[in-house]
Amino acid sequence: MVDETAPTASTTEKLLDPTDSLEIVRETMDQFLATADVQAVYGEPVQNGDVIVIPSAEVLSVMGFGVGTGGGRDESRNLNGGAGGGGGGRVLSRPVAAIIIQPDGAYVEPIVDTTKLGLAALTAAGFVIGMMLRMRARGR
Repeated sequence: MVDETAPTASTTEKLLDPTDSLEIVRETMDQFLATADVQAVYGEPVQNGDVIVIPSAEVLSVMGFGVGTGGGRDESRNLNGGAGGGGGGRVLSRPVAAIIIQPDGAYVEPIVDTTKLGLAALTAAGFVIGMMLRMRARGR
């Protein structure tokens, strides 16, 4: 006697094959990892007379993925399944320095982001003021 509730091998293979989703994840990860290449960090050298300037940047790549499969039976006791996946990410870059090469030597000239420094100072000040108010309220 054949158990009608047990899935057959061919049905299971057809319904629960996550290899397509995993291949998409693999291809996407390869594209994200390509952003970590040295060419993304150091720009093409620019020469002006005896001076060569090489721009450099900070590159940040963030990503997340998920893949899943599942199965169940409908009201006719037929085996149904599903697979799904999703993901997302972002690549950020910003200039951080310029390497300057002159006949008398080389040095690194940092690029200071005053907006970022200002936001960090405001955040720190807000945190300190919040802690002082909290400590003052506990003292009462």
